[in-house]
Parts: sequence; structure tokens; C-alpha cells
Amino acid sequence: MSSKKDNLYLKDKYFMNLAINLAKNRNNLTGLNPSVGCIIVKNNNIISYGQTGISGRPHAENEAINRCKKKDVKNSTIYITMEPCTHYGKTPPCTKLIVKSKIKKVIYSVNDVDKRTSQKAYSFLKNKKIIVSKGLLESKAKKIYKNYFYHKKNNMPYVVAKIACSNDYFTVSNKKNITNNYSREVSHLLRYQFDSILVSSKTANSDNSKLSCRINGLENFSPRRIIIDKDLKINKKSPVMNDKYKNNTIIFHCSKNKKKINQLKLKGIKLNYITLDRNHNVNLKKVFSKVYSYGIKSIIVEGGKTLTESLLKDKLINEFYLFKSKKNLGRLGKNNIYNLKKKLSYLFKKNKNIETFLDGDKIIKYY
Repeated sequence: MSSKKDNLYLKDKYFMNLAINLAKNRNNLTGLNPSVGCIIVKNNNIISYGQTGISGRPHAENEAINRCKKKDVKNSTIYITMEPCTHYGKTPPCTKLIVKSKIKKVIYSVNDVDKRTSQKAYSFLKNKKIIVSKGLLESKAKKIYKNYFYHKKNNMPYVVAKIACSNDYFTVSNKKNITNNYSREVSHLLRYQFDSILVSSKTANSDNSKLSCRINGLENFSPRRIIIDKDLKINKKSPVMNDKYKNNTIIFHCSKNKKKINQLKLKGIKLNYITLDRNHNVNLKKVFSKVYSYGIKSIIVEGGKTLTESLLKDKLINEFYLFKSKKNLGRLGKNNIYNLKKKLSYLFKKNKNIETFLDGDKIIKYY
């Protein structure tokens, strides 16, 4: 027979799983703040729930508590996927709101890595005579916060790169697209999940790409565009220079061409002058540090072979997706990346085929 303690643990797991699902649902959409899920339970019934707001506010605890009447939330249990904040930022600390609401018990999964809060909530709440438990489903919740933990510890965005090739590893053909429609839909879904998309001006000019998310209903989540353009060679007629998202475009350059600079500024393009490294290339680490200061915590790189190889050389890529067509291009193909593919196997500890239905195309994830 199961004990009362076992039954209580199973209930706690059930409610925390719901909170984790709420956090997953909004992951990558909460700016520099982590996506937190929160469930409030009283007498074994859910009386409220909350998620971190789009762009990071309100916090999940705040949203859940404010959905309840004061008399209902009193003596309840709150399940939170991450340690509630104890510091004053743009909003008061969630721990203060929890105490004020007279919540009886707090159960959270993982500790925050923000130094202002990390491992402080437990003792603070205990001192306020609140029952506190931590670590429930910790390994499951940690998977949600992989990107957050990285950018918070390193003050750098989490970087994922992708490249598409034929079955015989060519990235350029006489046709516009190498992979099929299904692969391109997945590519747009990846764009939706990242704050920004990074390309070189060469790629932007040759592909004439809009660099936006074009999945119905997700267009407004199109990432900010970052373009590496050392000599400001971006085509003035390019979609990224003229569409409704042009104000969300940042160009890193080292050009002295005042005429081109003024033209781009008049279009609302944000320009950043960046120094070159000893090999006369743009210092990509400085680029990432700068974009992080703009509140960009994640980047999807859709550059060509040259930019990708530079990022791999500097060890600035956290994950890599290789989109591979079922077709061979043979003599019609250009720009072979077989050596790059071998480098991926060397640089990343793990790789796996992503289980998808892509009508012959496949995706290999390196991590």
C-alpha cells in the first residue's frame, strides 16, 4: 500500500509538471528573464496559474497571485519552476508578494543563477514561517533553462547555427532552394524561437531573404536581424532594408562610407562600428557581447559557409542544425561543406537525427 507521504509526493509532481508545461509554453519569448510557470493549489484544487509575460513581465508568481482573491490564496500552496526572486528590479520581489499573500507553502524546482536572487529565497521564506521545498523535478525543469543559464553566466547570447545542404554536401545550386518545403517550415519555426537572426551581407544579398518568421500567427515573433557587413555592401533594395521590420535591423561594419551610412540611418537601420581582429575580420565575440547589451539573449545563425566556419573556429556556437536534402547535386552543386561537416563531428560531443516527417529531408542536431 502506498503511504500518505507517497501520495503527497505524487500530487506535488503532478502540479509541478503542470507548472513546467506552462514554462515550456512561453520559453524563448520572455526576453532576458527566464520563462517561469506557476500553479496555486488549495485543498487539492488548482485555484490559479501564471506564466512569465511576453518580454519578461509580469512574473509568473505575480500573475497567478493577482488572479486570485486574497481570501482564496491565503494558506494555499504555490508550485514554481524556478526560485522566486528576492531582489528589487523593475518590479518588487516575488518573495515579498508571496509573504504578503499569506501563502502557506512554496515548492520550487530549480535555483536561479541570477546573483541577486540565487539560493536566497529558501532562507528568506523560512524566516517568514512559510513551509519551503526545493528541487522537485529539477532535472526536467533545468532543460527549459539551458539558454537562460548560459547567457546569465556568460553575459553572451546562446548561439545556434544552421545550414542547409544537399545529400552530397553542396549548399548552392542553380535552383533557389536545396531542401524541401517541410524543412523550410521547420527553419521558420526555429526563427520564431530566437531573439535574433544573424547573417552576412553576402548571404542577405544573394538570397534576397526577408529573414522573418513566415508561419501564420507567428509573424509578430520574427527575430531582430543582425547583419555582418564589414564594408556596407548590403543592397539598398534588399527586403531587410525596406520592409516593415527594417527598424529591427542591426548592421555591424567598419566602413568610412559616410554616404552609405547616412542612407541606412535615414531608413531607421541601427549601425554599429566594430573594430577588426588581427586577421582583418569582424570580431564576432565583440558583436555578441554588444547585442547582449541590447537585451538579445539568443541568436540563430543562418550565414553561409565562411561566417559559419569563423564562428566554429572561435567556438561561439552552442548548437548546430544541419538540414540535409535527400537529393544529390553532383556537378550542378557549388560550395561543398563536407569538411565543415567533419569539423562538426569533432567539435560537438553529441549528435542525433531529429525525428521529423520531412519527406526525405533530415535534420542532424550537434550539441
